[in-house]
Amino acid sequence: MDNAGSKKRCCESVQEFFTSPKFLIYLGHGLSTWGDRMWNFAVAVFLVGLYGNSLLLTAVYGLVVAGSVLLLGAIIGDWVDKNPRLKVAQTSLVVQNFSVILCGILLMVVFQFKEQIAELYNGWILTCCYILVISIANIANLASTAMAITIQRDWVVVVAGQDSSKLADMNATVRIIDQLTNILAPMLVGQIMSFGSNFIGCGFIAGWNLCSMCLEYGLLWKVYQKTPALALKAGKKEDDQELKQLNFPKELENGKGTVEGSQLMNEMAVVKADSPKKTSCCYQITEPLRTIRDGWVAYYNQSIFFAGMSLSFLYMTVLGFDCITTGYAYTQGLNGSVLSLLMGASAVSGICGTVAFTWVRKKCGLIRTGFISGVVQLSCLVLCVASVFAPGSPFDLSISPFQDIYSHLIGDSGNLPEADHPASMLNIDGLLVNGSTALPAEELPPLQSYLSVSLLFAGVIAARIGLWSFDLTVTQLIQENVIESERGVINGVQNSMNYLLDLLHFIMEPKSLYCTRRWQ
Repeated sequence: MDNAGSKKRCCESVQEFFTSPKFLIYLGHGLSTWGDRMWNFAVAVFLVGLYGNSLLLTAVYGLVVAGSVLLLGAIIGDWVDKNPRLKVAQTSLVVQNFSVILCGILLMVVFQFKEQIAELYNGWILTCCYILVISIANIANLASTAMAITIQRDWVVVVAGQDSSKLADMNATVRIIDQLTNILAPMLVGQIMSFGSNFIGCGFIAGWNLCSMCLEYGLLWKVYQKTPALALKAGKKEDDQELKQLNFPKELENGKGTVEGSQLMNEMAVVKADSPKKTSCCYQITEPLRTIRDGWVAYYNQSIFFAGMSLSFLYMTVLGFDCITTGYAYTQGLNGSVLSLLMGASAVSGICGTVAFTWVRKKCGLIRTGFISGVVQLSCLVLCVASVFAPGSPFDLSISPFQDIYSHLIGDSGNLPEADHPASMLNIDGLLVNGSTALPAEELPPLQSYLSVSLLFAGVIAARIGLWSFDLTVTQLIQENVIESERGVINGVQNSMNYLLDLLHFIMEPKSLYCTRRWQ
């Protein structure tokens, strides 16, 4: 009897977990990020294939995406704050997936009839197709940003309730899902495009998003039904102020607050006098600008401002597996096979960092966890500094790093230093996404020592433990310290700040602008 009872309780607990709002959020987030990762990987490859194996369209797309989030992050967040949670999530989901589906269909048409389209109106129709693809893909990214804000920064907090430990566990699980899909999803769609074609890849991604959208829509509805608190959303400060103003006439009738009431009545009269101005055309046109201004001001006034800035500065580091580091690895003699293993090790290290975050937070608290994570990251990056001085390093410390910049500014290109090994320079046209296309082995110069590049990547991989733990710390600080009515706009501005410093990261190395990317 005891065994039967224990089995029944075990089955009930398992069933309860798989039907809980927490698991449904994990499942929906997994489907969403899987589609996002496949699309983000494939769209860059598609754009390269469309423009004759050139990275021009990919660079334009990256700059458009970064610029759009940079400018519209506060507006997206403000829209998230002002509308009901379910409406925001469903609208973002539908817009995102339909944009990807439409873009996939358009790409299929262009790939199938590219030669015929190029002959129409001297190629202007094909140019319009390029513009449409980039514009629709940018809309999909903006909708994905809104979806990430409302689910990861708001719904997760509500589902976790007032339990800080539960919130930390949910944040860590969501981040582990991000890490796994970031590795597995590009592998899947890459194999489909390799053994099939770009046309088949577009069709697969469009079909996936159609099926995923239906499943995610149902999961969102189930989570909303199982969590009544999601239906309650704090209003904006203006609404609260209006309610306070409506209560003052009652106080005046009871003889309370005479002075304060008269002052507030005067303020209400001024507001009523100004109300026609708010309906004017000029006021409505400039409203987005005021929203952006108010969003950045609110972000600056938050207690987590410096924590958010510290997270944004991590996006400016070049010590990650982006196109800069990948290109450097190729020039140092590492092939694609070794580099893929290093990227896998980096992902495992990041997962270890997310697991370590939950354990350290329980022992030391959230603030100390962030401090420890930062120290661990900086300590690991000491290996990267040591790689500059190690045998096999290509850096010549006797040459000023500002010499080339000065020569470009004064227009003296004749004195620019020539490379000792021209064949070792990275061919941009031979590099696809994240350096997945390697240079021929015979073009890479032999190195006397791999100690320098080994130290560099050892530091980069080990630093991911502290990096992701620090990222989760700042994320939870924002979740716990930003009031509910401003979560959207504050996280929208945070995304804008991340993109801004990510762009500065590429400006530090102009050649890398050909491979714009998000920090992963």
